[in-house]
Amino acid sequence: MTPEIDVRAMPRVLRRIVNLALEQRGRLALALACALGSVVFSLAMPRLLGAAVDEAQALLGQGAAHATAARLALLRLAGLLIVTSSLRGVLTMAFGYQAEYLSQQVGYRLRLVFFEQIQRLSFSYHDRVHSGDLITRGMLDIEGARVFIEQGLVRGAMLLMLAAASIALLLHTDLVVGALALSFIPFSIWRSIRLGYWLRISWMQLQGLMSILTRTMEENLQGVRVVRAFAAKPFEMIKFDQAGQAALRLSNRRITLRVGSVRTQTLAFYASMGAVLWFGGHRVLAGDMSVGKLTAFIAYLTLLQTPIRQATMVVNSAARATSSGTRLFDVLDLEPEVRDAPDAKPLQLTEGVLRFEDVSFAYEIETTLSHISFEVRPGRTLGIVGPPGSGKSTIAHLIPRYYDVTAGRVTIDGQDVRDVTLDSLRAAVGVVQQDVFLFDASVTNNIAYADPYIEDERILDAAATAQIHDYVASLPLAYETRIGERGVALSGGQRQRMSIARGVAPGPGIMVFDDSMAAIDAATEQRLRAALSGATRSKATIIIAHRLSSLMHADEIIVLAEGCIVERGTHEGLLALGGHYAALYRLQSRPSEIADALAHVAAKQDALT
Repeated sequence: MTPEIDVRAMPRVLRRIVNLALEQRGRLALALACALGSVVFSLAMPRLLGAAVDEAQALLGQGAAHATAARLALLRLAGLLIVTSSLRGVLTMAFGYQAEYLSQQVGYRLRLVFFEQIQRLSFSYHDRVHSGDLITRGMLDIEGARVFIEQGLVRGAMLLMLAAASIALLLHTDLVVGALALSFIPFSIWRSIRLGYWLRISWMQLQGLMSILTRTMEENLQGVRVVRAFAAKPFEMIKFDQAGQAALRLSNRRITLRVGSVRTQTLAFYASMGAVLWFGGHRVLAGDMSVGKLTAFIAYLTLLQTPIRQATMVVNSAARATSSGTRLFDVLDLEPEVRDAPDAKPLQLTEGVLRFEDVSFAYEIETTLSHISFEVRPGRTLGIVGPPGSGKSTIAHLIPRYYDVTAGRVTIDGQDVRDVTLDSLRAAVGVVQQDVFLFDASVTNNIAYADPYIEDERILDAAATAQIHDYVASLPLAYETRIGERGVALSGGQRQRMSIARGVAPGPGIMVFDDSMAAIDAATEQRLRAALSGATRSKATIIIAHRLSSLMHADEIIVLAEGCIVERGTHEGLLALGGHYAALYRLQSRPSEIADALAHVAAKQDALT
């Protein structure tokens, strides 16, 4: 599809990229100074060449007696040309180094700002946007913006100086011949403008396709075991190949546009040069122009060919930077939906009382929670149970303010969580999520993630509480063992226990376990629950679970259905009520009853045998 192009976006986006370069004014000024010096020495070469031709012709016209003097004059001018070209080369090299250094600094700055912005954006944004698209923006789009500093801004300034000086010298040397030599410029400008428009379209399309490629590869790598398990390699190859072929066709189209533009501009340039040779030759024959002057004209015109040809590169760089910068700034300009209030203060944790006061919440337009109220005091445990989609995890996400409530309020020691700073709130609330993510680092680094400077004793205590210490101690490198990407070296239950250790290690004032024991066997869960009861004795604790054995010991249990509290009470009270909780208990108890009956039958058969 052909995207709509905002023709006013280019100056706005490029100005923002240039402003990043202006943060390094000294480096930019040094690059431009080197560019100016290179231009000055470049412009001196045609004049030296023309003077050499005229002097040689004049000396040779005086007869053989002056041949030696002519050769010396040419040798002197040749030496000047060598010195001039050498100085130009040194300055050009210095200019290239400074321009590249400056662009890399801008790229570094953009990467830091973009990564910081990703950390700031709310969970709701990450729910909507694929991580593959963010990776493309954080890599390819930043590279497109960075390259513009070197190939567009600094090199463009150098080419502009070279072109302006060459044009001025051409017109100053001979107005008529100069105008004839420059006749190709309006055509080149028109072609560059047209090329820039189409390149912007192609770059926007290509960036979108590269996002698809990145997304496809990322999903394939994350789900490689699923792909292998279902023998889906042919399907994945076709999917990736289709996106790759589309990107290849678009890249070839962009190359065709750029080469076609260079071809037509080069043709126009050589047509102008032919006209200069024809008209200037007649002027030389008529005695109105010297051969050296015509030579200088041709040399200036040849010099002018460089900025005209490289103008296509500048246009391509600007088009890419505009498309990349637009996508990049779309993310950088976002304001997090959940952020600190202007007058937010650090959370003052005194008792550690958590309270939901008539809380309602909706994702987009779908209501998830309605009029939820409860209180959890230190030393007390609240259990939450309900069918999938009833809003259990949403409650866990509202406590550390991953999302803001739609109505009502969540308070800790009477302080609305929207009125305190996010850092202090999330330091006080420990959430062990059901979706376990571990880093490809050592066991120590994973457990101490919330506090890298935590004491070793607390790491060991957290691991012991999570019933993972004995396993870690048996590893060859013990706590320094790397656990692989997403904890691939661990089993599902071990990953959940590592996550629990990470959650309890910092010692937060409020603990939330969001179905964090689903993959743990019953015996380990019993030991873990006993250890956690000791570790959270003075904390307000919430346990969210599908398995009732994980929360039947809670001081209070609330049962959710369709975002509402339908039952609440203790385990015994809810069983006596005979409602949703009792039905769920009977359903979960039946497999164990059947197992006990089968074991009893097997025992009788053994006795008869």
